[in-house]
Amino acid sequence: MPLMPYQMKGESPLDDYPEIRPIALKDLEDKALESFDRYQTTSEIKLKEPDGSFVYIHDEFIDDWDSEKKVEVVQRLRSCMESGRFVAGAFLQNSIVGFASVDNSFFGSENQYLEMPFMHVSSEMRGKGIGRKLFALCCENAKKRGAKKLYISTHPSIESQGFYESLGCLPAAEINEEIYSREPFNIQLEFTLE
Repeated sequence: MPLMPYQMKGESPLDDYPEIRPIALKDLEDKALESFDRYQTTSEIKLKEPDGSFVYIHDEFIDDWDSEKKVEVVQRLRSCMESGRFVAGAFLQNSIVGFASVDNSFFGSENQYLEMPFMHVSSEMRGKGIGRKLFALCCENAKKRGAKKLYISTHPSIESQGFYESLGCLPAAEINEEIYSREPFNIQLEFTLE
């Protein structure tokens, strides 16, 4: 029996597990993220000091998307696809419950990087391996296009940092100043594609 797109070798398919696959433009109607819950509470963040060391500080805030922001994100994803970028999605009962993307502009001293600008999983679906499988699909796509490394500007929350560290991501050897300037509190990471 062939593996489902989200399935790892040795796993059995689950009826209530999302289908993970490349997103098609037809999947991105304006209301495609209507039921998506971006909600995330943060109480501690990881910051990079000028000397390159990391510190953990207490900082409480909530990230959430209203309806307008969800439509804006859908439009950005659509724009990504229209310009040849890769977008992967996790679908449960025809609703998007997770998504990630890979840019198409190489950068770095040896043009070794492609950026993964989006990685989000709806709050009720976190902790089920969906992010890992979206990440794996993005890595596969970036590697096929010739990238040596994936570049990720990550949310500073310790939960987000822990997720990327568990995947094997490390502090970026080269900082893309344009990406860094968009979100200077984010941690710049890389993942070596093998």
